Amino acid sequence: MLSNLHGGCPGPSRARELFPPFKDELHEEHPDLLTAWYAFRDARARRRAVQWLADNSLIEDEAAGRLLASHPDADPS
Repeated sequence: MLSNLHGGCPGPSRARELFPPFKDELHEEHPDLLTAWYAFRDARARRRAVQWLADNSLIEDEAAGRLLASHPDADPS
């Protein structure tokens, strides 16, 4: 489908014009949500990191479980 639009996929600079990054939109249009967004993003990143460590046998499953339990997933609401 994109190949039919404007002769193909837009290059990086054109894509940036067409699809503003989420973070830029958040900063410009919803600065009141920044604290909640960064808390949500950081909690998800911590949980993904712990899960990756466990999946790659770099920490024991029990330790991963304790870490995940002590850092619950952030509520995006």
